Amino acid sequence: MLISMSEAGSFLENCDNAYILVHQSPDGDCIGSGFALHAVLKSMGKRSAVICCDPFLKKFDYITAVENNTDFEPDTVIAVDVADTKLLGKYQEIYGDKVQLCIDHHVSNVNYAERTLLDSKASATCEVLYKLFTCTMGIEISDYTALCLYTGIATDTGCFKFENTSAETHEIAGEIMRQHKLNYAKINREMFDIKTAGRLKMESAVIDIMEYYLDGKVTVICITKELLDSLGVDSNDLDGCANLPLQVEGVEVGITIKEKAPDSYKISMRSTGDVNVSEICSALGGGGHAKASGCALDGKLEDVKKILVEAVRKGMSL
Repeated sequence: MLISMSEAGSFLENCDNAYILVHQSPDGDCIGSGFALHAVLKSMGKRSAVICCDPFLKKFDYITAVENNTDFEPDTVIAVDVADTKLLGKYQEIYGDKVQLCIDHHVSNVNYAERTLLDSKASATCEVLYKLFTCTMGIEISDYTALCLYTGIATDTGCFKFENTSAETHEIAGEIMRQHKLNYAKINREMFDIKTAGRLKMESAVIDIMEYYLDGKVTVICITKELLDSLGVDSNDLDGCANLPLQVEGVEVGITIKEKAPDSYKISMRSTGDVNVSEICSALGGGGHAKASGCALDGKLEDVKKILVEAVRKGMSL
């Protein structure tokens, strides 16, 4: 059931002992959203904890290195930035049918929760939460909460360069910067500029083996466990690599295939122009945003590539 900002605010004011679920392979928006809500609930005298099936990357330590005690039985289950329960990983079976409130911005949200606060025009779930906290609930957020929210907005907009960035996005970021004295330059450097040596090795390797399809309009990179082992890098070095295939001039859709297990792959799809990769990935059992989406496929790698390229060809009406 879709609900309003005021209904979501009322729910938060009356809840307690909350588990806050975020999606697998956690990014800046779900981490920022989860820990911002955790901080706000704590400021209201309520107990909560952020729950994720995957570990948080070290670069987010400045957010996650806070008390996050999960040693209690939840009376309330909230999901933030989670469009579908299948994104909860191992927690889907435990909490997938128990989510009482979902706060999200994905147009592909399947409305699985009892209550869903959805703003698909927002650049990030952190943008939704900023409006919920400040405009609806009248909360004066702390510097730490502002840090969380800024991180989510900045990362989900690619440092304000993606098409999901609106005038309101800039206004909210500007208001956060006016009200809170944080080191925004350091945050942006950590999120967008600094790369591990392993990441640079990986980028060099996948650029050499990048494949081109549909007259150069589509690029594909495949990141296999064999490749990672040969380079001596791990999955922590892959954060943000889905944008690499789009850096080639003339490319309209970039596909990143990551091997998760033998014959099992996670797909990230990015687009420019008018190609809606959310529709393409939804047809393959996934979803996301019009310009950034994903899915999962099983099978031999060459077969997976053929399925993806054909799906994109249909999506591009070629």
